[in-house]
Amino acid sequence: MVTSVGVTTNEEGLIRLLAQIVLFDGFDPLDAIAPYEVLAAGGAITDGTLEAELVSAEGPRQVPSGMSLLSLAATARLEPQRADLIVVPGAAGSFPTGEDDVRDDSIPGILARTLDTPLPGLLKQALDRPGLTVATVCGGSLVLAMAGLITGRPATTHHLGLDGLAATGVVAIDARVVDDGDLVTASSVTSGLDLGLYLLERELGPRVAHAAERLFAHERRGIVWRDTGLAPTVNG
Repeated sequence: MVTSVGVTTNEEGLIRLLAQIVLFDGFDPLDAIAPYEVLAAGGAITDGTLEAELVSAEGPRQVPSGMSLLSLAATARLEPQRADLIVVPGAAGSFPTGEDDVRDDSIPGILARTLDTPLPGLLKQALDRPGLTVATVCGGSLVLAMAGLITGRPATTHHLGLDGLAATGVVAIDARVVDDGDLVTASSVTSGLDLGLYLLERELGPRVAHAAERLFAHERRGIVWRDTGLAPTVNG
């Protein structure tokens, strides 16, 4: 059955969450694998409370990463009406040499090509659905930003991409993880570990997150930025 916010439960009323990690041509492997493995571990240590799967906007297929590093099998199609968490990675490619560098193998070029796929439309459906959380790692937030889906909202990305993120109308925050309710963004590639652990804490509680943290021997870094509390008068 489904709760009021769309979360699936079993016959005993126990929560069952589905996390879909999106793959697209040119994705960064660590951006995808780090949160996938953490979320999958969260499911394993809670008797299957959370299921994680690799998906693509086109459905099951082999998806090549950027820089010809590897390919991963998407086992299902991205389905905003079925998922509870969706994680969008960034791209692996060459660094831009200027503002207009959109070479095919550059990170901006790879991210821009996602706009010509079904992915932006599916991500819009996801953000429009109450109870579903969209999360990103590194350049994944730029996929949403370039599609015009998060204008005016706080988000983060790799520090080299913060200016580009701000240029799209997003409120760019230089933080490890930024939580804006149904949008949770993480900065650079290794922050996918922090994002996965934070999502476990947010969705399943601190005891589960702590157990996963011990399993991976990784302590989350930094403070999760939220638009709450007093505003500092001096920024460090």
